[in-house]
This record gives sequence, structure tokens and C-alpha cells, in this order.
Amino acid sequence: MRLGVHVSISGSLDMAVDRAIERNCNTFQLFTRNPRGWKFKDLEKDKVEKFLLKVEESNINPVIDHMPYLPNLASPKNDVYNKSIMTLCAEVKRCEVLKIPYLVLHLGSHLGVGKKEGRERLTDALEKALDLKVDGLMLLLENMAGAKNSMGSTFPDISEIIDDLKGNQTRIGMCFDTCHAFAAGYDLRTYETVEDTMKKLDDVIGIERLKVVHLNDSKGDLGCGLDRHEHIGVGKIGEEGFKHLLRHPVIKDKPLILETPIDKKGDDFRDLERTSKLYREANSTSSE
Repeated sequence: MRLGVHVSISGSLDMAVDRAIERNCNTFQLFTRNPRGWKFKDLEKDKVEKFLLKVEESNINPVIDHMPYLPNLASPKNDVYNKSIMTLCAEVKRCEVLKIPYLVLHLGSHLGVGKKEGRERLTDALEKALDLKVDGLMLLLENMAGAKNSMGSTFPDISEIIDDLKGNQTRIGMCFDTCHAFAAGYDLRTYETVEDTMKKLDDVIGIERLKVVHLNDSKGDLGCGLDRHEHIGVGKIGEEGFKHLLRHPVIKDKPLILETPIDKKGDDFRDLERTSKLYREANSTSSE
């Protein structure tokens, strides 16, 4: 099992690797810069070298980068849209320097102008990033929770985005977020519903495009449209749902990244331990 969490780069980029090792992760996700602002500093050569050396020595893979929060690649507002494209292209180049194979991105909001217009903006932005032709890098489209005006909350929405790209589809993949899927109406609580959801993903997008899984429970009910992550097994998907997910052949062999809260209920260590336990239980049961 490739299991990890989103780790902080506070202090220095290479400290993300230290934090992943401290948590016994064999994969991890990070922001390469401050995710809550538009401005960022260039990568420093010595810190890049430390990061690459620590990743190599730890044998942690894959490392996954996540786009910052502010960009909206479907925005009808030109100032935000142009800054979003610049941020995406800069992040692609940072992945090249850091030898990161996957960049996960949210698909944004059309802000009420409609999915067609939003999709046109989004595909144009993706094509500009793909035109940089960074070897070994895939852009992973993350399914969203179904909030009003959001892009990519359903498998058909994501499929249409990929289909609209003029070439370059081979460097587009998917990141499947369990909380987002549940909030968007894809039930993950039983064997049958997990099977049905994975079949729909395969039929509509193609299971070969699924490269990373964000493993998160949901505070909200099925189809609520709310992006509210919960600790593994504590939310509305529940322990049984995660056992079905963790024994599914499509899910269990993918890099699994936890983006769960840090609060009075628990932290990364708790959720990693709980997920490992559920994985063992799920796969020992399925092999009996």
C-alpha cells in the first residue's frame, strides 16, 4: 500500500520529506509554495538539491504536488483567469525542477456563466500548461464536491473536459477524492455502491487515467455538495465504506493521500494508523 498525507513545507521545502518520514509515509503530497497567495519565491538551488536527495534516499514515491487555492481556471474574470494560468504554468515548471510526476488541480468555478463557457476557459488553460511539454509530468484533474457553479463534480463533466483538449490527453489523469465524490452523490458506503462508482468511472473516464486517490471521509451527507473532510471512518462514509474502498483492486494499489483534519478528534498519525488497520482488515477478510 502506498499511503501518505499532505505535509507542510514550513521552514524549508526539504522538511516536507522529513515530515513524511516521521509519519512512516511511503508517498506524500505538498504545496511547493504558500497556497493562499498569488506571490511566491523562486525555488532555491540548495533547497531543491536537499529535497531531491532526501526523496531519493527515503525511496518515497510518488511525490504529488497540489495547486494553490486561489487560482480559478474556469473564471470568466480576466484578471483572475490570467493570474490562474500564470500560476499553473509556474507550478508545472516547479514540478519539472523538483522531479514531481503528478500535479493535482481543482477545476474551478464558472461563477454562473455556465459549464460550456467554464469548460472553454479551463481547457484553454490546461492546453497552455501542457504546451510546456514537461517530460514525466501528468496533470491530475480532481473531482469536486458539487458546489454551485463548480466544474468537474461528475465523471461526465471531467470526461468532457478531457475530450475538449486538442491533443495532449495522454498527459491528463485523474485524482479521485472520496469526500468530494460522496458529497457529489456517488455512494461509497457498501460493496455494491463502491463497485458501481468504480464502474462508472471506468466507463466514462477510463480507469487507466486514475493515478492518485485522496482518501477522506465526509462530514456531509450523500449528495450534500459540501467539501467538508472528516477523519477516516468517523464521517458519513464510515469504516465499512472505507473497508470496501481499501479492498477494491482499483483503489488499493493507487497512491492514497489523506487530507483529513487536525483537531480534537485526531491528527495525521491517527488517520494513518486507522487507515492501515482498515486496509489490513479489509484485505485479510477478502482473502479468506
